[in-house]
Amino acid sequence: MTGAEVANALFVATIVVYAAAMFAYAVEYAFDRRAPKRAEQLAAVGADGAAPDEPAPSGEASISPAAARGAGRLGLVLTFLGTAALAASIVTRVVYTGRWPWGNMFEYTVGVALAGMATWLVLVSRGSVPRRLGLFATFAVTMVLGTSVRVYTEAGPLVPALDSYWIIIHVTAAIASSGILLIGCVFAILHLLKRRYDRQVSDGKPIRFPLNVAERLPDATALERMTFKIHVFAFPLLTFGIIAGSVWAHLAWGRYWNWDPKEVWAFIAWVVYAAYLHARVSGRSAKANAPWIAILGYAVMLFNLTAVNLVFSGLHSYAGV
Repeated sequence: MTGAEVANALFVATIVVYAAAMFAYAVEYAFDRRAPKRAEQLAAVGADGAAPDEPAPSGEASISPAAARGAGRLGLVLTFLGTAALAASIVTRVVYTGRWPWGNMFEYTVGVALAGMATWLVLVSRGSVPRRLGLFATFAVTMVLGTSVRVYTEAGPLVPALDSYWIIIHVTAAIASSGILLIGCVFAILHLLKRRYDRQVSDGKPIRFPLNVAERLPDATALERMTFKIHVFAFPLLTFGIIAGSVWAHLAWGRYWNWDPKEVWAFIAWVVYAAYLHARVSGRSAKANAPWIAILGYAVMLFNLTAVNLVFSGLHSYAGV
């Protein structure tokens, strides 16, 4: 079995294990009757989402709270195993090719998935978020990995333009910030769902899908606060990645800024995230709209990763597909 085959097998195993973890989290999320109270705060919940047990409604199918919590613990173990397999896949690719593993769109996307899941595991291990929210984190990362299959590229040497130590600095910073912001986007979406759910309940309106998913989410205020914390952490890293890219552009092409599509859309994403941070610390009206700006920011990031790589031509045409 060649190194490339080992790396590919580990990649496929990662997707399978993450899918199994997602199912385990779903069991805990759906059947653990320790539903969060309205005043529940993320930091007070703990890694296993501890809260008083609540009896299942009469006539509703359920499993025991202990079994549901056991499924959640299994999901967390599987998440660690899947992340280890993904990291091993990347390392195997490094050993096989003898180069840094960010040489094409496939490798970049896989790196984003690793950074995103590593972010989630740090948060849940520190007790900053309830374990049951792993359902949404694993779903997001599994979708990223599934999408990366569409741009799969065989392991090979770097194109000459990327054969520089700046790939370690610039691209690693871009990947890390993208992965962290992926989790930030997940929390922004969950916050908006919970906020809308609370409003529907307050108004006495019927709760339908997808709002009913938000029933066991933590307090909307706590979700919003975690969204902000993640973005505050990721924004300087994103800024550093863009600055490092400008320095590399100067060394490679003789100019810090070339109006290349990748550069332009990276800057647009930076402006959107700056607008989010500004809105978050502004008045009540702006703060209420801030999560939408955060989601728009990641939409721009995705556009830069997909459309700019696959449709536009420019100096950053390194997708490898």
